Amino acid sequence: MASAAEQFASSINFSALSKAHELKKRLWFTLGALIIYRLGTYIPIPGIDPNILDDIFSQNAGGILGMFNMLAGGALGRMTIFALNIMPYISASIIMQLMTTVSPHLAQLKKEGETGRKKINQYTRYGTVLLSALQGYGIAVGLEGMAGSQGSAVIEPGYFFRFTTVITLVGGTIFLMWLGEQITARGVGNGISLIIFSGIIAELPSALAGTLELGRTGAMSAFFIIFIMVMVVVVITFIVFMERAQRRILVQYPKRQMGNRMFGGESSHLPLKLNTAGVIPPIFASSILLLPITVAGFNAGQGPEWLTLVTSYLAHGQPLYMFLYISGIVFFCFFYTAVVFNPADTADNLKKYGGFIPGIRPGKNTAEYLDHVLTRLTVVGAIYLAVVCLLPEILISHYAVPFYFGGTSLLIVVTVTMDTVAQIQAHLLAHQYEGLIKKAKLRGRR
Repeated sequence: MASAAEQFASSINFSALSKAHELKKRLWFTLGALIIYRLGTYIPIPGIDPNILDDIFSQNAGGILGMFNMLAGGALGRMTIFALNIMPYISASIIMQLMTTVSPHLAQLKKEGETGRKKINQYTRYGTVLLSALQGYGIAVGLEGMAGSQGSAVIEPGYFFRFTTVITLVGGTIFLMWLGEQITARGVGNGISLIIFSGIIAELPSALAGTLELGRTGAMSAFFIIFIMVMVVVVITFIVFMERAQRRILVQYPKRQMGNRMFGGESSHLPLKLNTAGVIPPIFASSILLLPITVAGFNAGQGPEWLTLVTSYLAHGQPLYMFLYISGIVFFCFFYTAVVFNPADTADNLKKYGGFIPGIRPGKNTAEYLDHVLTRLTVVGAIYLAVVCLLPEILISHYAVPFYFGGTSLLIVVTVTMDTVAQIQAHLLAHQYEGLIKKAKLRGRR
């Protein structure tokens, strides 16, 4: 994480930060909100035996539980009020984005500006409550069926335990959804991303201590630990480079004469990111593949024979697992990119405002050209995500490296850091402009 920290320090003018009082208030608000979130990850839901739960969770940490526990900042492993974290809200948001491409009503709402956006956000909140209730009930039933060497994880199973668990988990998710929106509105950065980011960062020291403990006991050589640290720095540098990469398409606007004056004629750029899909593809691909492993782990070998066979082929490090993991990343890269960027709409907007790409006719030809460029960029972006996620996956499967050093966690940490730094720089720049405007007004009065 050293290079990310150095980039953060070098990108911010701390002398200007000391004068930007509004920005300092936003930073303190963000810090306070994240502290409240971290405190909530240690408040357990009622009716759980923590010792037995820890024993059960350690046996199933290699499946989907391990990855979601990483995204939840350890709250799922401790089965706290924030065990679901913000994942139901993210799932509901993705579902709504997918529905806008299918439902004409939602597609029309998306085009209505601020009013339509508020309506879609309202539907997203309803979806979050529904998903968190379903997942909360599934967790409650799953906890009742879990048993370790010391007995059942639930002290008093029954409908009352299920009801209290669902209410607690739904309430925790709704509170985190509200907290994330408050951070976005009154703090710095994207609140939802910062909640996931802070959870991963908070668990990094324990993951690092566990890795060093493996070296102390001889389970992992000192040379290999150094190699892991160097690899983390190299991967972070590579992620920063690739996340900043973009294709800038020149857009020209024609000159127009109004009276005796000539307007327009300027040019701008349409930036297309190399990785438009972000961290969604590896999260979705790994979730789907790790589901059979987790189900088989809960059944403890008592499930059907075909499930055991599928689990053996989809184990970490197996060729079939690696192939399906890469295929899932590539598929979701193209699928999610098609959802978030519509070449036809972009071409129509350019044509509406008189913009055109030199050498390309407006309208259909512009849409085809943008689609062609975006397809080539997505191919490179999919290869980049596959490489970043596959290399740590090999280390996790063969050398028991913690999830926190995996590709998905590094992607989240680096991208959220870059986004937060960019927003801080924007606030500082706005503060400098405000200072210049005030000085100009004072000189004008003199």
